[in-house]
Amino acid sequence: MEIPKGTIKELTIKSRELGEDVLLLVYLPANFSPLYKYSLLIAQDGRDYFQLGRLGRLADEYLYKREIENLIIVGLPYKDVADRRRKYHPDGEQNQQYIRFLAHELVSFLDKEFPTYHMGTTRGLIGDSLGATVSFMTALQYPHTFGKVILQSPYVDEEVIGMTESFQETELLEIYHVVGTLETKVQTTNGKISDFLLPNRKLSSLIKSKSHTYFYDEFNGDHTWTYWQPDLKRALKMMF
Repeated sequence: MEIPKGTIKELTIKSRELGEDVLLLVYLPANFSPLYKYSLLIAQDGRDYFQLGRLGRLADEYLYKREIENLIIVGLPYKDVADRRRKYHPDGEQNQQYIRFLAHELVSFLDKEFPTYHMGTTRGLIGDSLGATVSFMTALQYPHTFGKVILQSPYVDEEVIGMTESFQETELLEIYHVVGTLETKVQTTNGKISDFLLPNRKLSSLIKSKSHTYFYDEFNGDHTWTYWQPDLKRALKMMF
């Protein structure tokens, strides 16, 4: 039996926060209808999630088998490595503007454009590496807007730890968090080598000490799509 395939359409939104047009890759399920309501998953590194993560195909299969709720996936591709760092890195020049773009401009655009629930509990953010970092920071700043976050090998620094420590509204946020046991020497975009494993373990024990709905796992692998892609099967099913 052939699984019906959803479609990915390209939309552009003008962002005042960023002062630029932002491309959106919007996955709509095969049986999409304005008569249904849909949960939302917003992916940083959007093109990577569709091409390397095969997120659309996975959603097709799960939706066809009714193993996840009705879902629209919105991928935000980055222009280049510098653009990604500017927006995703905690020290990036546009990091706060990008977070406000996600919470204020993007969500209201998607809620107008598509039949969504308009509720934080039905909206998730996902990202890998720096994409996971900015997803997490956004959810911590706007937990009423985004109630779920999927973190695949996030970059964790003191700022992320500090935000997690001071975060109070733990009942609003569901967190899925994985990192690889071999992520001890990760080549980062600025050419440095970083240990991702220890900071992620530190973050994990901090989150565990709070009353979040929280899932944490360490996979036997490194900082690549070879491991993030198969992990999506569990992440998608668990969160949606």
